[in-house]
Amino acid sequence: MAHLRIASDVGGTFTDVVAFDEQTGRTRFGKALTTPLAMVHGILNGIQKSGEAIGNTRLFLHGTTVAINTILERNGARTALITTQGFRDIYEIGRINRPDAYNLFFQKHQPLIPRSLRFEVNERLRADGSVLRAPTQEAVKQICVELKSQGIEAVAILLLHAYANPAHELQIKHWVQEELPGVFVTASHELSTEYREFERTSTVAANAYVGPRVSRYLKQIDDTVGSEGFHGGFFVVQSSGGLFSVQQAQRECIRMLESGPAAGVIGARSVCERLQITNAIAFDMGGTTAKAGVVLDGEVMMAGSIMVGGYSEGLPIQVPLIDIQEVGTGGGSIARVETSGSLHVGPQSAGASPGPVCYGLGGEDPTVTDANLILGRLAPDKFLGGEMPLDLLAATSALHRRVAEPLNLDLHRAALGIIQIATTTMSHVVTRVTTERGLDAGDFAMVAYGGAGPLHASLVARELRMPTVIIPPSPGHFSATGMLQADLRRDAVRTWFKPLAQLDFDEMESIFAAMEQEGRAAVAPQVAAEQDILLRRGADMRYVGQEHAVTVELPIELFANRDLAGIKRQFDEEHLKRYGFDAVKEPAELVSLHSSVIGQLERPKAERLASGSPSPGAPIEVRPVLFELAAGFVPTPVYARDRLMAGNVIQGPALIEEYASTTVVLPGDELSVSPFGDLIIKVNRE
Repeated sequence: MAHLRIASDVGGTFTDVVAFDEQTGRTRFGKALTTPLAMVHGILNGIQKSGEAIGNTRLFLHGTTVAINTILERNGARTALITTQGFRDIYEIGRINRPDAYNLFFQKHQPLIPRSLRFEVNERLRADGSVLRAPTQEAVKQICVELKSQGIEAVAILLLHAYANPAHELQIKHWVQEELPGVFVTASHELSTEYREFERTSTVAANAYVGPRVSRYLKQIDDTVGSEGFHGGFFVVQSSGGLFSVQQAQRECIRMLESGPAAGVIGARSVCERLQITNAIAFDMGGTTAKAGVVLDGEVMMAGSIMVGGYSEGLPIQVPLIDIQEVGTGGGSIARVETSGSLHVGPQSAGASPGPVCYGLGGEDPTVTDANLILGRLAPDKFLGGEMPLDLLAATSALHRRVAEPLNLDLHRAALGIIQIATTTMSHVVTRVTTERGLDAGDFAMVAYGGAGPLHASLVARELRMPTVIIPPSPGHFSATGMLQADLRRDAVRTWFKPLAQLDFDEMESIFAAMEQEGRAAVAPQVAAEQDILLRRGADMRYVGQEHAVTVELPIELFANRDLAGIKRQFDEEHLKRYGFDAVKEPAELVSLHSSVIGQLERPKAERLASGSPSPGAPIEVRPVLFELAAGFVPTPVYARDRLMAGNVIQGPALIEEYASTTVVLPGDELSVSPFGDLIIKVNRE
């Protein structure tokens, strides 16, 4: 009988696999280089390294960056848009934002679908969803003839006011599928039932753009693991941190935009729960990017949309998701000297192929990983437990030739400069989820993970004056581990404009009931009992006269008690938290209703570590490490993490080595080991 739950996280450099045995509670890990030409091979290699077999698996969970990378790299399908007559240019006009008013080189967003491939159909709904003019099949057929001649691979359908009535979108989708079998077809109401036509257009266009590639990718994995004997449930991590079926993921690809990173934030929340921490920054640094999310008051901070490519020039995606920001800085980020004579680090990455110079796979450009190796923070013979020796000589030669010599710098000063630039860049991603949200990073602990996260976390924390860094067990596999902490989840949003004073609880309850019925149907087959299904409700609210709304979590009791004052109080408190002020006496209104149906799955329990004395015992070695140029190389004790015991205390400087990561304890910092094996670093902020 299948008894494993396997989670796989495909990153730009490495593919991480965690196998959880539901019978014994044992967890095993595997790590393999990502195989860009056929991602599934990297997954199978990781499973093999974990010592488990896919044929013994009951649930296979997967997170990937393939959707977001397709948009960022602009290598998606040849896509067309069908929209209401007179609205083909809404996608290009956007919001007429000019975020940087004095930037003479400002570039507005570039649509994924060119104007020549946007087609209009003569139909119209009124704002309340009633029909003004119905579409005709003949008009749609004529458009399909043109689409066929253009070699279109995907079609996005966006009709005005379809969030209020999807009938026309459904009809046109049916006609297009009849005329263009094999073409990926998606309609806006399937992804977003909120108002704002530009955002809905951008969302459905992005889903169509990535759809063929993502659906093929998921089908390849599904077929391959099936041929290897897997017959269990295949689920993908959504950007909201929940799981949904691979069949749904192949249709609603845009929901997995931040798939892997979202799982890491869910894992960070679990760390906070066991350590009784309410506020934390989830900091993930891998080979290609660094990402940050927020756990606030014990809950993951969510958002109703994201700007892919940044606020200034990005494209909006309007789906519920964890509020994650990222920057192109990772262990594989390339350091280069520009023609102006300045040193840049990233966003270009060496990735998995050829990878950093020290990997010995053909890379020629020095990276952050090469700099860490030269500074002594990584051991050439212990990377991935010794499975992958690092070439110190090649890294030294490349960094000297490409960076130190052109800048007329000492080799070690150049290496420290690379680390400093990377640190500053990564600190910006943390401020984007804190300072720009009205939060103070200094009030948060940092949960750091990813293969490169523990190497740099204390440096980033010092930059932002954060008091504590927490390195969870197996940080190099943490996003995959976070998938084992995730639940099934179905999020729904319905636009519903209503002054709070005129709220009809019966009407609102019927809307919530419809959303929750759909959500229950999606998650119920995989949960053990009815009591394992949780319902959460919320609303987008604003003061009368405002344009933009705030998403407010609303306890179920408020609806049971028909508590209008309680709903208003929740909104005022959230507005105060986000913007620093509230208007208690001002009337408020609802814009949209939010529903989340969560099917709870059994989670692996955190294992307690054996207790020991404050002394960690003798280090496995003492290695010279460079932290500051003025101090030179410092003899630094190196400890094996699997030999540490709960209660051990280590004064910096020190290095803690484990299979897929190395933790740097800076001079002046103090590390202690929690009862669950977390490394808790008290950061010296003086």
